Amino acid sequence: MGQREHVRVAVIGSGFGGLGAAVRLRREGITDFVVLERAGSVGGTWRDNSYPGCACDVPSHLYSFSFAPNPDWPRTFSGQEHIRAYLERVADTFRLRSHIRLDHEVLMMRWDGDELRWEIETSKGTMTADVVVSATGPLSDPKTPEIPGLADFPGKVFHSSRWDHDYDLRGKRVAMIGTGASAIQIVPEIQPQAAKLTLFQRTPPWVLPRMDRKITGVERWLHRQLPFTGSARRGLLWGIRELQVSAFTKRPNELGLIESLAKANIAGSIKDPALRARLTPSYRIGCKRILLSSDYYPALAQPNVDIVASGLSEVRGSSVVAADGSETEVDAIIFGTGFHVTDLPIAERVVGADGITLAESWKDGMQSLRGATAAGFPNWMTIIGANTGLGNSSMILMIESQLNYMADYLRQLSVLGGRAALAARPSAVGSWNRRVQERMERTVWKSGGCNSWYLDANGRNTTLWPGTTGEFRRETRRVDLSEYEVVRGLTESAAAAESVDVAS
Repeated sequence: MGQREHVRVAVIGSGFGGLGAAVRLRREGITDFVVLERAGSVGGTWRDNSYPGCACDVPSHLYSFSFAPNPDWPRTFSGQEHIRAYLERVADTFRLRSHIRLDHEVLMMRWDGDELRWEIETSKGTMTADVVVSATGPLSDPKTPEIPGLADFPGKVFHSSRWDHDYDLRGKRVAMIGTGASAIQIVPEIQPQAAKLTLFQRTPPWVLPRMDRKITGVERWLHRQLPFTGSARRGLLWGIRELQVSAFTKRPNELGLIESLAKANIAGSIKDPALRARLTPSYRIGCKRILLSSDYYPALAQPNVDIVASGLSEVRGSSVVAADGSETEVDAIIFGTGFHVTDLPIAERVVGADGITLAESWKDGMQSLRGATAAGFPNWMTIIGANTGLGNSSMILMIESQLNYMADYLRQLSVLGGRAALAARPSAVGSWNRRVQERMERTVWKSGGCNSWYLDANGRNTTLWPGTTGEFRRETRRVDLSEYEVVRGLTESAAAAESVDVAS
């Protein structure tokens, strides 16, 4: 039998987090690594989400790596195709292709405490790694509710992140389930095609105008010729959002002005008072993610659109039945119902030092030290871990901070030498998460009067970071070894014991 492949680092996923980790590893002089990707191409959520109108709600120049600026963004808010093309260029520019293993879905990862390494079972075979960096992301596995009768629906059913481009919506009666970030981009795109569009809205979102425009040729030329202008633009976008953070995290009442602007946005497009009332949220703006669109409300005002202010409760043959009892016959059902964010499926595939899965360890809610490591799972890290999400800025900023932490983590292992692992102390994980949750109580996400996907089944916000991105950067600049236990392999432990016997 052939010997299993072994690498220093195995990165799981090839979205922003995975490709960013790969670039940082090369910059640290580490080339003994692989990127395991379950799909046939890189891109993560920007590969999977190709629905009509898919775009980012963070300005382009802030939604890119600081070490890989793109002077040629075509719009101030880039579409999915441009972001995916950017990630493909990152893979090429930094020579990552030879490290990427496409169609390698990770089925299970088990910690071997004797050998101090991870055994990784993939769809293409097994391998081992000293360190695992999980960059699967929270927006990778779609969540579709269990609806009675759905399996017997004779028409077309799909999730927004698994869009069926072969299905023609023209002239069809379509049910759109959900009113989140994906739905408000999809609705304006499919409304002109559908014979009838029925939107199931359990809770209306707050929507602000999307100030999108083409970036001029002069701007792009300037950013190419004078790179500091692109950096300045990025810095300005970052600074504005940093100044907004305190309103979300400490003084939610200051969001009143933004709420007034959102109400004016509704009034400007929706003339029917009854419809306007149905589309006006009753919770404080910011409690759920603030959405950006300039064509969502105009689309809802069209005569072929019907808004059901209720969730979908049942499917009867070709009819969809709302919780309020209303029934509508449709040809297609599209779920814009989000992802498994607080119950990450990858957690069921990670078995730690105590023989339990990460999902079992997190049964009472996700907890990770500085958003990166988990108690009981040595030499395992995650990018975009617990409480690293943002409500108003770019996740790329948080990813780069975590890459700093990852780099120092690997440096510390190198300094320790030999076969060694770092295991997060439960006390350190608990202390960090108590601090985060105490700060969370003051935020609009907890006090704003809504039930959002930021909250887990226990009502805890295990998703967002209750501070600025600058603060998180400082908190993850270095690994504090006092927060970790150094674990040695059997060989090193035996050698140490023998040296003690000889000395005595």
